[in-house]
Amino acid sequence: MGMSVIISAATAEDVEQIFRLQYLCFQREAELYDNYRIDPLVQSLDAVRGEVADDLVFVARLGDEVVGSVRGFTDPDGTGQIGKLCVHPRLQGHGLGTRLLNAAESALAAQRAATRFRLHTGHRSESNLRLYRRAGYAQVGNATGTDGVRLILLEKEVAAQEFVASA
Repeated sequence: MGMSVIISAATAEDVEQIFRLQYLCFQREAELYDNYRIDPLVQSLDAVRGEVADDLVFVARLGDEVVGSVRGFTDPDGTGQIGKLCVHPRLQGHGLGTRLLNAAESALAAQRAATRFRLHTGHRSESNLRLYRRAGYAQVGNATGTDGVRLILLEKEVAAQEFVASA
């Protein structure tokens, strides 16, 4: 009998698994850009611990294993920043990325009063761009990361039902 993947808020006990998962998942991105200094690969364990403590962090669990994660926080202007969405390579393509993204968006709107969502991905990351566009995001600009990777900036407004959920 198979197990279901559960999306839940991350806890301090999840930090090491998130850290390892992030390192595994972002290898493909690093290879795509021939750049192994991208932020998710050089982030320290303590920095991940700080994000889990301060931000809204969600994980996808398969039993006791963390197989996906996403982080979000709200800027002073009300923009929910979403980042480091990752799903274990063996479970990609089954909707977990969408479920994690939805969890982050819902929590940012309900708990942090986000009025819009913003995220970014590398310009060559076609599967990421497809996911974000399917979720309603539109390109609003470009930037260059501190690691030199050209990024596509995407945004979407908080939907009306998310405003109702936060009231």
